[in-house]
Amino acid sequence: MGDVLEYHDTVRDEWIDYNGHLSEPFYVMVFGFATTHLMDHTGIDESYRTGTGASLYTVEAHVRYLREVGPGADLHITTFVLSVGEKKVRFCHEMRVGGELVATEELLAIHVAGARAAPLPEDIAQRLRGHLLGAPDYAGRAISS
Repeated sequence: MGDVLEYHDTVRDEWIDYNGHLSEPFYVMVFGFATTHLMDHTGIDESYRTGTGASLYTVEAHVRYLREVGPGADLHITTFVLSVGEKKVRFCHEMRVGGELVATEELLAIHVAGARAAPLPEDIAQRLRGHLLGAPDYAGRAISS
């Protein structure tokens, strides 16, 4: 089993919508910060991107908004990897407030170099595999009515 990465943030007043709760785009923004944390932790950091011109590009994402989040809430995001392929990575973020799951995001990202999908360097792929965990029950689900 792999290690879960953790990212923390706090809901700012400007992230609150007209209903008094965290606005939809800010869930995604915080999940984006957690993705950057994963990339930095596994070697796809600014130095790597500058030196190689390569990075991860999100090609698909599925967000679930489970609970309302209020002003000033302390956000705890855990990140884990579901699979690492030659050129792609599938991973999840889970957002909690006070231990309660409030949102999830599942992503598929492609390693891109020179505007094309490119194999992940083995050392980076290995570091990503260090965060492999089993898929949660919501992973891979489609939107249902």
